[in-house]
Amino acid sequence: MEAFTNAVERGTQMLEMDCHLTRDGHVVVSHDDNLLRQTGHDVTISSCNLEDLPLYKEKLEVTFYAGCYSSGSDRKIALLDDVFRKFPEVPVSIEIKENNLQLIQKISDLVRSYDREGITVWASVDSSILKECRRINGSMPYSFSMNRGLLVVLLFYTGLLPFVPLGESLLQFYLPRVINRTYIPTEDFLKNKLVVFLLEKVTMRKSLFKHLAARGIQVHLFVCNEEDDMKAALDLGATGVMTDYPSRLSAYFCRNRSQD
Repeated sequence: MEAFTNAVERGTQMLEMDCHLTRDGHVVVSHDDNLLRQTGHDVTISSCNLEDLPLYKEKLEVTFYAGCYSSGSDRKIALLDDVFRKFPEVPVSIEIKENNLQLIQKISDLVRSYDREGITVWASVDSSILKECRRINGSMPYSFSMNRGLLVVLLFYTGLLPFVPLGESLLQFYLPRVINRTYIPTEDFLKNKLVVFLLEKVTMRKSLFKHLAARGIQVHLFVCNEEDDMKAALDLGATGVMTDYPSRLSAYFCRNRSQD
């Protein structure tokens, strides 16, 4: 919660998070289900009651900024309920990593209880998970899955994209230039420089992002933790920049507004 509070105080306009379900049925905010990386304890959220969840490490390496660490006084894993209560008007993107109907239903119930269906986004790389999210709550906007994102790129290069209806409201994707530099991937194929080069050439198309933006679809590129990467994302036409350092992004915007 300390990190979210800092982000909003720095002017962040949207929060992005992953959610999991504890054994006793609480929706908590955590990137991983297994907490070894984050806490040093080899346990899963799904195997723990809320009160038994371990604290975050005192220093945690920033995944998208190799060699850098974050720390803070608040080391508790946050409840989604607390996020919604504290930031009632801040848009939130929630990524679902597992096809857990109880988790999806509880998130939907929380969204409805806080009357924030218009500003809470379903997100998942898995099309089958997004299908369940939309079935349980079709009033919430949703992002592109991996397969749908690939389809958009294919339609773009064949010239058919303007003629195909799109229900998604948000495209979230890597800024490829951070891969193997500030972000060291665990996936072997992303460690291949040729793969990353081709990924950048094929996907980072300003005209594609301009077309999506004209259709009211947000394009967010991640994770930009250095000023050059923030500038690169915006120059490509991204409508949003995802960062682990909101103070840096805010300072970048302030400097560039003053120059304009």
